[in-house]
Amino acid sequence: MKNITDEELMGLVREGNLDVMHYLFQRYRIKIYNFCFQMTRDKDLCKDITQEVFYKVLKHRKTYRQNRFSSWIYAIARNHCKDHYKIQNKTQRLNDKDLKDIYQINETKSEPLGNLRQLNFALNQLSSSDRELIVMGKYQNLKYQEIAEITNSTSGAVKTKMHRAMQKLKDCYFLKTKHHEL
Repeated sequence: MKNITDEELMGLVREGNLDVMHYLFQRYRIKIYNFCFQMTRDKDLCKDITQEVFYKVLKHRKTYRQNRFSSWIYAIARNHCKDHYKIQNKTQRLNDKDLKDIYQINETKSEPLGNLRQLNFALNQLSSSDRELIVMGKYQNLKYQEIAEITNSTSGAVKTKMHRAMQKLKDCYFLKTKHHEL
């Protein structure tokens, strides 16, 4: 089964061979979990969403239309993350106390960890759509075309949005670094 593509495996699942779903689960469970974690920053929630994503794959297997499986499953995960925040009406923005706490934590940690914290802080300052693009492109290594399929967009539009999102991320990162130095 290692030489069978994701699309072929999903075709078998679609036709009723549910045993091969195990292979898709093995290929995607960590990727989907990591994607959800980057979007929500909640380990327990990520476990729940990941489980729900694979449940939806099985439940809606008949709707799979032989397109790229990775785009289809990431779209399901993306929608679940969005639904969670709609339901919970949560925001990822940090208040001033949180900001102060992060600066204090950074002062006591090593520089590489501090850089990672600064990057995560900056990432969380972006809009959910910008953060989503960066997570899919830079953390999950999805290509522009795959992101376009997931977001119902075009490769060119994704490339432009990604460039803008990365610029915003850099601005947030360096603003925080500059603010910390003051």
